[in-house]
Amino acid sequence: MKINTRTIILASKSPRRKSLLEQTGLRFEIIPAEIDETVPGAPAPEEMVKKLSCMKAHHIAQDYPDAAVIGADTIVTIDKEILGKPCSRRQASDMLNMLSGRCHTVFTGYTVCCLKKGLNITEAAATQVFFKKISSAENVFYTNTDEPYDKAGGYAIQGIGSFLVKKINGSYSNVVGLPVCETMEILIKENIVAIGET
Repeated sequence: MKINTRTIILASKSPRRKSLLEQTGLRFEIIPAEIDETVPGAPAPEEMVKKLSCMKAHHIAQDYPDAAVIGADTIVTIDKEILGKPCSRRQASDMLNMLSGRCHTVFTGYTVCCLKKGLNITEAAATQVFFKKISSAENVFYTNTDEPYDKAGGYAIQGIGSFLVKKINGSYSNVVGLPVCETMEILIKENIVAIGET
């Protein structure tokens, strides 16, 4: 049996993160954090996603101090370049060509905070993703779908884009948008979620 000992809020409108948390059986609310995602300076990717996940969680926690708030931020990097969400078919095509036949890294920062409990834990997970060599026809096929355009890096490992991925080294759910194992470990360790028999 799994029970929440306090309200859990996911500070994200991402349908992927929602689906990942739902698969664990948790009860939670969704209240997206609408924040300015500009991070001063030029922090390393890992530090940037940690900072953004913390900003998102705390933005919501201010209004819900009793709740355990989960914030997250995901980026895709290759050759020290951060790949955001493509805004056009041309941009999506260029991203796929850049990733084709190579390894890139997906970073997700995740924060669990509860102001009343004095809890504030921020970590980051990194997963290496190896792409197959993508043909021109495959590039055209994929960019003609709706899938690339709201995804960092321009692909969805959990969707049609799964055919692009040869292998990964690290957490699969991290690539989708939230390292579930690591997030759950925090919730259980901090007694926000209790698992046991009744």
